[in-house]
Amino acid sequence: MNASTTTPSLWTNYQAYKAYDEMITPVGDARPLCSTLGQHLQTLGTEALKGRRSAADAAILEMGITFTVYSERGNIDRAWPFDIIPRLIEYQEWKKIEAGLKQRLKALNCFINDVYNEQAIIKDGIVPADLIQSSANFRPECIGMNPKFGSWANICGSDLVRAGDGEVYVLEDNLRVPSGVSYMIENRVITKRVFPELLQNLNVMPVDAYPAQLFEMLCSLAPNPEQHPQIAVLTPGIYNSAYFEHAFLAQRMGVELVEGGDLVVKNDDCVYMRTIKGLEKVDVIYRRIDDLFLDPEVFNKDSMLGVRGLMRAWKAGNVALANAPGAGVADDKVVYAYVPKMIEYYLNEEAILPNVPTYLCSDPEQLQYVLAHLPELVVKPANESGGYGMLVGPHATQKEIKHFHKLVQENPRNYIAQPTLALSTCPTLCNDHLEPRHIDLRPFILQGENSFVTAGGLTRVALKAGSLVVNSSQGGGSKDTWIINMERK
Repeated sequence: MNASTTTPSLWTNYQAYKAYDEMITPVGDARPLCSTLGQHLQTLGTEALKGRRSAADAAILEMGITFTVYSERGNIDRAWPFDIIPRLIEYQEWKKIEAGLKQRLKALNCFINDVYNEQAIIKDGIVPADLIQSSANFRPECIGMNPKFGSWANICGSDLVRAGDGEVYVLEDNLRVPSGVSYMIENRVITKRVFPELLQNLNVMPVDAYPAQLFEMLCSLAPNPEQHPQIAVLTPGIYNSAYFEHAFLAQRMGVELVEGGDLVVKNDDCVYMRTIKGLEKVDVIYRRIDDLFLDPEVFNKDSMLGVRGLMRAWKAGNVALANAPGAGVADDKVVYAYVPKMIEYYLNEEAILPNVPTYLCSDPEQLQYVLAHLPELVVKPANESGGYGMLVGPHATQKEIKHFHKLVQENPRNYIAQPTLALSTCPTLCNDHLEPRHIDLRPFILQGENSFVTAGGLTRVALKAGSLVVNSSQGGGSKDTWIINMERK
């Protein structure tokens, strides 16, 4: 960055031209939206920034913000990795992204409802029948169900990336039990301690309304929402990697955090919560447990995490489940490739936000292209998450490429491939200077009676130089995301 804008030592060897940089232009100037931030960093200098990073680390420990990493040596709780330099997005651009996210989730819910009922999109030849029949997350047990408002996926976390052309693309949709929203909120709390003066001077949109919006959406799903519904967050327990978030959201909404053993389904097909006062009826369950562990009466009979009879209660209309069982059929990375067609089919609209170009390995012609170009592509399994089980071709060894060649050939339905995008970068404080690190963005979309999109989302950052993997379980961290309205004073 030019010396007129910031401290030279802070930006030594900063090279923004290798990818689209969210803050710096290729010639080294701050983008107009980021000029105030750039000037402020210049004023603070290296030592002050290091001090503020130490303050942020101390706040994370004080607040107990952790995440769990699963390893061969057991589960390890770690302090949340956070970079203090925020990522900025202009409000006018965000309005388009927000509209695109609402459009996308509306179409996805139409698709899920259709798949479990009329299957018109299959009969009309838009989506192949075998794609659904072979889906790991299609639940025949849900056929014929019609959740309230036709909304199966009530909470969605769609991952967005900005490529080298500056365009924002949807990388994938997370519709089963998307996580990360608590870290988005806590990132803002920490940033208020780190840069209180900036947040006062810039029109940064707040993010703390999410728990209230989530609560309102969950209430709207209740069989009788006017009767002050009893809501519970169902967690697998303290050893789950997202337990911090489960507890955080329950506390912020003022609802009960329960495990499977805390609930019981009686002969009236209603769900009750065990309390010191006796059994209390539950109207809405925000479940953070995978489908197959929800109800041992229907799915995994050995599950100790779910509630026996829960599916009976849901089918009887006596309890609402968010997200609904079976919603994961649209959380398939192969299904993802058809979302633009879904938007056109169900909504008669063009997609506002584009997909990343995607090769379906189940197609013989596309499969041959993928196998011949593995060193250039990113290959992903259809239903994994957290950055597991994928191949980043340009960063892979010959042994890894050979291994994936075999995996894809053996089970082509289970894999997609995409070009290796030059994900946008953002300045990140590394020791005593700033370096570009690749980022993505996970906004959260709610859909019940109404729709709501968070003002920004969880910006995830690959803390390793050159890495494209931003997941915290794979060595990534996060940043605060500022949506700034430059027109409002």
